Amino acid sequence: MTETGATLLHAPRADDDDLARLLLIRHFELALLDLFGRGELNGTTHTCLGQEYVPVALRRLLTEADFVFGNHRGHGHYLARFDDPAGLLAEIMGREGAVCGGVGGSQHILRDRYVSTGVQGESLPVAAGVALHLKRTEPGTLACVFIGDGTWGEGAVYEALNLASLWRLPLLVIVENNGIAQSTPTTRQMAGTVRARAEAFGVRHHGIESSDLSTIRAELAPLVSEVRIEGRPLVAEFATHRLGPHSKGDDTRDPEDVRQARAGDWYRLYGEADPERFARADEAQRAHVDAIVRDVSARPPSRWEP
Repeated sequence: MTETGATLLHAPRADDDDLARLLLIRHFELALLDLFGRGELNGTTHTCLGQEYVPVALRRLLTEADFVFGNHRGHGHYLARFDDPAGLLAEIMGREGAVCGGVGGSQHILRDRYVSTGVQGESLPVAAGVALHLKRTEPGTLACVFIGDGTWGEGAVYEALNLASLWRLPLLVIVENNGIAQSTPTTRQMAGTVRARAEAFGVRHHGIESSDLSTIRAELAPLVSEVRIEGRPLVAEFATHRLGPHSKGDDTRDPEDVRQARAGDWYRLYGEADPERFARADEAQRAHVDAIVRDVSARPPSRWEP
């Protein structure tokens, strides 16, 4: 794994749909920060700026029948799963049309076979249980759970991996390793490696250094197929980076680390690879998100009925 996150050995490639999805998530997250700055959001939020390509790459490897478990930095997970930025923004703002009636907020979303939570490590044992159910009742489907490098300090991670390996569960664990757990560098809070920890339980590990969608999918497609068909759990670890602070303003990183993260940002790399097409798509998604913000902001407060 590199210290600066995902790298590219060649110009990145993305079709129009992928590029639109990447840029939708980028501008959605930027809009949230702007709304916070204007005092129009309550609580906190954790943006996935810099990591948007991870769930977008997984989007075409998963099916509607698969379960997906997001986490506290999960807006991109949701938007890669559903074409519903307005519903998510309404949830975060507590406005009419909210996905969960406005009671879940930024971190806690339940929709169909998608669940997110802000509790670190909580989703893995739940996902293992769901994977066991799927193995018995819906062969060929899987449970996919997103966690970070900091989550490996939770005992629930190892309990889940142990059972997934013993029972050969169709469990796909996506690790978004951005090198820092809230404000603590991973090198200062985790001994060893994610690979060694996964392999200690007999769970296959695959590391991904690229942010190129086609490269990622080519590497993961056969492995994800084995998860489905053979019930062989997989830990796929992405070397990525977090452009912003943990939440709104508590960035304790060295400025040089932030500079390196921005230098390797997929947004810059994709923009340089195809400037004209990128600029058109970028402006289209910026305008799309701006329109959604205006619409949702004008809605009345959401009402939740149990």
